[in-house]
Amino acid sequence: MTFNSHSRHYFMTVVLSRYFEGNKMSAFVASFIHHNKITARMTDTEIEGPGRHRNGDVLAESATKRDDVFDETYKEKEGPKPSMIIVWRNIILMTLLHIGAVYGITLVPSAHVLTWAWFVFCFLTSALGVTAGAHRLWSHRSYKASLPLRIFLATANSMAFQNDIFEWARDHRVHHKFSETDADPHNAVRGFFFAHIGWLLVRKHPDVIEKGKKLELSDLKADKVVMFQRKYYKMSVVLMCFSIPMFVPWCLWGESLWLGYFVPGLLRYTLVLNATWLVNSAAHMWGNRPYDTNINPRENKFVTLSAIGEGFHNYHHTFPYDYASSEFGCKLNLTTCFIDFMCFLGLAKDRKRVSPEIVLARAQRTGDGSTRNRSG
Repeated sequence: MTFNSHSRHYFMTVVLSRYFEGNKMSAFVASFIHHNKITARMTDTEIEGPGRHRNGDVLAESATKRDDVFDETYKEKEGPKPSMIIVWRNIILMTLLHIGAVYGITLVPSAHVLTWAWFVFCFLTSALGVTAGAHRLWSHRSYKASLPLRIFLATANSMAFQNDIFEWARDHRVHHKFSETDADPHNAVRGFFFAHIGWLLVRKHPDVIEKGKKLELSDLKADKVVMFQRKYYKMSVVLMCFSIPMFVPWCLWGESLWLGYFVPGLLRYTLVLNATWLVNSAAHMWGNRPYDTNINPRENKFVTLSAIGEGFHNYHHTFPYDYASSEFGCKLNLTTCFIDFMCFLGLAKDRKRVSPEIVLARAQRTGDGSTRNRSG
């Protein structure tokens, strides 16, 4: 038997209605799938299925199959904490990097206007390599990207220079699965400085390493783009993070190599780093929690702006599999706009999204009652 798209759609509605029979959510689950089919140039996926998130929310996959969903069974080990081992090389390099960035600020007034535009372009490109690439695509698998888009995002990720995609995604899955425990790479319970940059200046906690080795990473290993970038990562960083930002202004409009190195090079790189780090630090400490007061991640507009859409962090930790990482779509969310545009071009598809009914029900059940960030 061959089903057309309408028949398949009706069939899924019936199946899900039967599956959720007796469940209060059955009506809107079936209704949403039947009435909200997306007919753009790609097929989008509604986040609904048999798996359950803590407090009863529905998952796209069973929680046992996802490594970005909080593991409530984890218990921190009793006894004295292991001593921190300082990595002096990283301290020296990070200090020099930030000194170079401050010096780069002094050069900005003397930069050519095209260098300013190039600076913005490099900032946004490298930021998208993290947010749309390493984060939403490879860490959470919240949408699917074509080969050309994956190559672009991997290249942009090398421009960001925040560890290769494989390592970034692995650590981020550990962060979600064991958030704010000893197994969290940048555990915010240890304070702002540690969550922001300190975690990079010391050796990882043994639990981080142990849990990271146990994750299911076959999807990353099977992605040839991810593994190619990992193999040639150092070379790609030299080219994308430092050489191209420096040489393009020099070649095309006669900017000095010195200024090209410090402004679109070091200054831009440092700002993207700190924008990403703010998600780990500030967005776990300051802001309201409209969706879940049982977790510390917050909605932080400053982080949203600086990290091009990653500051809706209470939402993200409540629904980590949502490609928009926010209830409000493209609002203050350049990363979501980018993914939507890629879908329009046919370069991405299967965006996973949480239904408004589930979001509202969760906010009413476990949120802090704030309406400021839920007003749209």
